[in-house]
Amino acid sequence: MLPAISQVCTLSSSFEDDLNGYADAAGTAIELWLTKLEEFLETHSVEEVRHLATERNLHLAAASFQGGLLVAQGEARRAAWEQFTRRLDLCAVLGIPTLIVVPDFLGPFGMQDIERAQISLKQAGEAALQRGVRLAVEFQAKATFLNNLESAVSFTQSIEQPNVGICLDLFHYYMGPSKFEDLAYLGRENLFHVQVCDVADRPRELASDSDRIMPGDGDFRLQPIFDRLREIGYEGYVSLELLNPTLWRIPARQVGEIGLTALRMALGLAKQ
Repeated sequence: MLPAISQVCTLSSSFEDDLNGYADAAGTAIELWLTKLEEFLETHSVEEVRHLATERNLHLAAASFQGGLLVAQGEARRAAWEQFTRRLDLCAVLGIPTLIVVPDFLGPFGMQDIERAQISLKQAGEAALQRGVRLAVEFQAKATFLNNLESAVSFTQSIEQPNVGICLDLFHYYMGPSKFEDLAYLGRENLFHVQVCDVADRPRELASDSDRIMPGDGDFRLQPIFDRLREIGYEGYVSLELLNPTLWRIPARQVGEIGLTALRMALGLAKQ
């Protein structure tokens, strides 16, 4: 498994500070936060992004995230798909292998909504395949549908699109209705990306993204999950993803040093 760090861990810092800070912290891979990348590109070129990453020996592990593709209708759907197309092109040009997709089931739904979402995800997968990009669907713990690993795997498999798989975010895995047995549905062929954090002393009904902390500092049982990933031969990226405002006040290099050390220790890649 390959450790990476998401730019959302240092959301308040600049794009350049992220890449330089993570590289100075001995990072080797970065999960790009798309809005931050797009803001950087307002005044810089794609070539500058590529040069900066290459110069600092950083692999672009994935891009996060795209929403609004599955259920939205009318103008909201048109806007989401236009944005999605631009982002797919950007991933292709930068050689970003995986784009993370977040389902938009936020209210009541029926079979018609599920069928519409299946058609939409298949269309998205076909568009991504043309550009050599994979889509990793990240189930959401508090969504009304696709809020657990089993449903997410079943849903993605139903569209029979080989470049559409799963993003396993351990926050949503633990805070939603997923079960340990659901990990049996994962394999090398459908697990595209993993995101890691921890949470301490917080009921799952009340936990929010801002409660995310360093792996190993909370209550999540991480080792059984990592053991399962080793069993299936997962060799992809495992990204530290902490949407914690406290960290946003800390320089990227310091967050990178602390976070990547914690992640490597959790993965068994560093000694305590």
